[in-house]
Amino acid sequence: MSDEELDRTERQASGLATMRRVAPYLWPDGMGWVKRRVVLSMVALLISKLIAVATPFLYKGAVDSLSGEASGSAWMLAVGAIGLTVAYGVARLLNVGFQQLRDVLFAAVGQRALRQLALETFNHIHRLSLSYHLTRRTGGLSRIIERGVKGVEFLLRFMLLSVGPLILELVLTAAILAFVFDLRYLLVLTVTVALYVAFTFKVTEWRVKIRRQMNAQDTDANQKAIDSLLNFETVKYFGAERREAERYDGAMAGYERAAVLTSYSLAFLNFGQSLLITAGLVIVMVMAAMGVQSGALTVGDFVMVNAYMIQITMPLNFLGTVYREIRQALVDMAEMFGLLEQPQEVVDRRGARPLEVRAGEVVFDDVRFGYVAARPILKGVSLRVGPGQTVAIVGPTGSGKSTIGRLLFRFYDVSGGALRIDGQDVRDVTQDSLHDAIGVVPQDTVLFNDTIYYNIAYGRPDAAREEVESAARAAKIHDFIVRLPSGYDTQVGERGLKLSGGEKQRVGIARTLLKNPPILLLDEATSALDSETEREIQNELRAMGRGRSVITIAHRLSTVVDADQIVVLQEGRICERGHHEELLARGGRYAAMWQRQAAEEKAA
Repeated sequence: MSDEELDRTERQASGLATMRRVAPYLWPDGMGWVKRRVVLSMVALLISKLIAVATPFLYKGAVDSLSGEASGSAWMLAVGAIGLTVAYGVARLLNVGFQQLRDVLFAAVGQRALRQLALETFNHIHRLSLSYHLTRRTGGLSRIIERGVKGVEFLLRFMLLSVGPLILELVLTAAILAFVFDLRYLLVLTVTVALYVAFTFKVTEWRVKIRRQMNAQDTDANQKAIDSLLNFETVKYFGAERREAERYDGAMAGYERAAVLTSYSLAFLNFGQSLLITAGLVIVMVMAAMGVQSGALTVGDFVMVNAYMIQITMPLNFLGTVYREIRQALVDMAEMFGLLEQPQEVVDRRGARPLEVRAGEVVFDDVRFGYVAARPILKGVSLRVGPGQTVAIVGPTGSGKSTIGRLLFRFYDVSGGALRIDGQDVRDVTQDSLHDAIGVVPQDTVLFNDTIYYNIAYGRPDAAREEVESAARAAKIHDFIVRLPSGYDTQVGERGLKLSGGEKQRVGIARTLLKNPPILLLDEATSALDSETEREIQNELRAMGRGRSVITIAHRLSTVVDADQIVVLQEGRICERGHHEELLARGGRYAAMWQRQAAEEKAA
C-alpha cells in the first residue's frame, strides 16, 4: 500500500472514529426528548423527500393535460390541468414545509450537542496539568476549540440535513427512472453521478490539503497576534512594532498564498462539475426528446425527466463544497477530540476523600521531584510547617522554591516521598478540597478583564457585598476603590493592566482573604513591587497570615525576617534552616545572601 493510500485509509478511519465520537451527543442515554426530536426530524425528512420525488408526476400530468396527451389515473384526468398545477404548487410548499419542520425539530438537538461538546472540552482543558498549559499557546488552543465546535455544527447540519437527504433522493429518483422509463436512463444517471462524485472527491482531497495549510497559517498568525497584543508594553519598550508587524505579515502571506490557490482550485472544481452535470443532463434530455418524437413518451414525460435531473443536479452542485467542508470539519473535530483525549497527569484516586483541615500542619517528607525524569529539581526535601506557623523558603533561582508551591497545590505529583496536610497525603484527597484549603498570592496577580468587585468576589462567589468590601478594607484597598468614578464596578482591563502593581496585589490579597483558607502560600508575592509598596503590602500579608499556616517563598530576605523558620534551598536540597538571627550567626549560605542583598540595597 502506497503512502498516499495509507494516509487516505488513516483519514477515513479517523473520520469514522470522529463521527462515532459525536453520535452519543445525538442519541444520549436517558434523554427521551432528544431521541424523540431526532426520530421526528427523520420522519419529516422522509416525508419531504417522498413529496419531492412525487412532485414531477404532477408537473407531467399538467403538461400532458395542456398538450392534449392526458393519460394516467382517473383522478388526474378528473382534476385537470389547473387542478394539477395547484396540486404541484401545494406539493412544493409541503416539501419546503416538512424540510423546515425537520430543521426546527433538529435545531435543539444540534445546539445541545454543541453546548455539551464545548463544555466538555472547556472543563477538560482546565483539568489538564500545568505542564500541558505551559507548552501550549493560548491562541492556538482557543482556535482548536473554536474550529472543532464549528466543525461539529457543520457536520450535523450537512451530514444529517443535506448529504443524507440527497442520497435518499438519488435512490428514489433512480428507482423511478428505472421503472417509469427504462434502465438506459438509470444507467446515464448512475454514470453521471459516479463520474461527478469521483471528480469532486479527487479535486476536493487536493483542496483539503491546501485548506490544512490555510489552517496552519491562520493558527500561526492568530498566535502571533495574541502574543503581540498580550505583550503590548514589551513591544513598545523595544520599539518592535515594525518587527511584530513583519512577523504577523509573514504568517498572513502564507495564508494569502494558500487562499489564492484555493480560489484557483475552486474555479477548476466548479467548471468540471458543471461539465459533467451538463453532459449527463443533455444526454438524458436527448433520449427523452427522441422518445417523444417516436411516440413512446409524451411531452409531460420529457418535462418530468428534466424536472428530475434538475432536482438532482441542483443539490449535487454543492457536493464539492459540502464534501470539502465535511472533510475539514472532520479534521477540525479530530483536533478537538485529540485535545479531549489528552490524559490528565494529576487525577483523583478512586475513593479519594475531601481534605479535612483540623490544624493546618503541612509536612514535606523526603520529597523528590523533577519536571523531567532526567533532571531532578527537589532531591529529598523534608520540612514541617506547624499549625499557625510561618515558614519561609529562600534560595537562588533554580533551587526549587516555586516547585514546592506547585507541589503543595498539586499542580504536579511528587516523584518520591510524600506531602501531607494534617497527616493526609495530598494524593489521597480530592483536588477540589485541596484547592479550597489553600490560598495563593503569586508574584504577579493576574486579574480577569472585569470589574474590581468581580475579581475580589472571585475568591468566594457566594459572598455578600459587605464581605467583599470587608476583605477590601483588610487589604487596604477599599478607600482607593471608592474614590474611583465607578467604584467597585471599575473595569480593570486585560490581565488587570489598568491597575498598578501594588493595586493588583492588594486586589489579589483581598480575593484570598475572602476565600479565607486555613493554609496560605505566598509565592514571591512582593518581589515585583518597589521597596515602598513592598513594605506597605508586607503589613497586609502579615495580618493575613495570622492564625493560618503560611509558606512564604521569597527572593528578598528582608521580607522573611519575622518567619518562625527560614529554610534555605540549594540545588534542590535544604542546606540550612532556622530563625533569622540564628542563621546570620551561623555565617553560612543565608548570611552570605543577606550581606549581598544588603550591599545591593545600599549601593542602590
